[in-house]
Formats: sequence, C-alpha cells, structure tokens
Amino acid sequence: MAAPTVTASLHSTTYAPGAQMLLTVAYGEPDTKTFTVTLVVTDDQGNSSAPVTVSAVIDPLTLTVTDDSDRTWTRVSDNGAVAVFRAVT
Repeated sequence: MAAPTVTASLHSTTYAPGAQMLLTVAYGEPDTKTFTVTLVVTDDQGNSSAPVTVSAVIDPLTLTVTDDSDRTWTRVSDNGAVAVFRAVT
C-alpha cells in the first residue's frame, strides 16, 4: 500500500485579525481505484434502454482541516485532487 501525498499552502504569509484565510491542499492516493459500471434495463418484452455508465472511486481520501486555535475551516471546493478551505483569523 502506497502512502497518500499531500501539500498545503496558505494564500498569504501574514494575516490581520478577522482576515479571511484560504488554505489550498493538493492531495493524492496512489492506491485509489476507479471502476465503471454500465447498466442496461430490459423489460419483459425484450425492449432495452440505452446503456448508462457510472464511474465510482474506491477508497477515496477524506480531508479534514483543524488547527490548535479551534477555528472552523469550511471546504470551499474539492475536485478530488485539490481542495480549498476557508477560515477567519
């Protein structure tokens, strides 16, 4: 099993009290596998639907951000490889 990778960066090096902080996290899981399921529905008379294809990810990573100041970090976006979180100083 390969180890997950992660890098994180804040959008600024200094913050004033009450300022918004954005944390960008790039992450990956080498062992994550994607699989595809194709479904066709057929009725009793032999009529079939068009195929429907769905992709799913097995074992995706779940990101959680906490800090020792008890800030609330809110997920702004996450595309499965890069996530952005927001908090207030």
